Amino acid sequence: MSGNLLNTKEKPRKTVGNQMASLLSALYDRAQTTFTLADAVEITRLRPALASSLLHKAAQRGLVSHLKRGVFVLVPPELGSATDYSGNPYLVARRLAGDAPNFISHASAMEIHRMVTQPQFVIFTSSTKRIPNRTLEGTEFRFVLIKPNHSFGTTKHWVTKQESVEISDLERTVIDGLRQPEYCGGVTEVAKALWMRRQDMQPSKLVDYALRLGVGAVARRLGYLLELSGIAPEVELARLRRVLTLTYLPLDPVLPREGPHVARWRLQLNISPEELEGVRTT
Repeated sequence: MSGNLLNTKEKPRKTVGNQMASLLSALYDRAQTTFTLADAVEITRLRPALASSLLHKAAQRGLVSHLKRGVFVLVPPELGSATDYSGNPYLVARRLAGDAPNFISHASAMEIHRMVTQPQFVIFTSSTKRIPNRTLEGTEFRFVLIKPNHSFGTTKHWVTKQESVEISDLERTVIDGLRQPEYCGGVTEVAKALWMRRQDMQPSKLVDYALRLGVGAVARRLGYLLELSGIAPEVELARLRRVLTLTYLPLDPVLPREGPHVARWRLQLNISPEELEGVRTT
């Protein structure tokens, strides 16, 4: 066959027209790697249908990548002819969550706070709105539904010099891990995280958060771990014991309900104290 014939499977070139160049320039000036159709309409001053068409063509050329309906991410020029790109996972999670209050949480927040020793491959986000889980370019995004009055205990994490996301702070990350250990690798991993950052933890804030959340299992698990590790004074432990009911709950709900009971914290110890002490790192 003639070498002059076009390869029909060749990916489109990343050519840029005037309108797209203006859009890209404005987004780069804003350091805004993820954006919406509304952003494109505002910048280009095109009608929504024309702006949507512009972005559709840009996606075909590998200039942007589509995250979900009306949400896009810029594809870095250094990726060459690649057209599939999801962008920074924390920024993507924020965009997928939309306008509802949300924050990076659980194992993902543990990783940001340097509370884990193993890399995480799932991005957890807590949100007051029910959002379907998604997998984009091999990254799984999982959304944890919370009550509106449980949206507290967060701080900013700067992903770039201009863009940030909300994440659970140190103490809230521990509390979330004790409420839903299955999203953090189990109570043993939460105990390790608590110990790793013990010098930066505020015991009174941990107790405040547990009481504000109002979940008995969290108060039990937190009190036991704080006492076992010697992190909190007795006055803080007493605040937790005052809210306990007579019901016994497992230390780790992921594991079988077996092992001795400890009346002081109304817990069934399905993880031994020796195992919890053994995961501590200095």
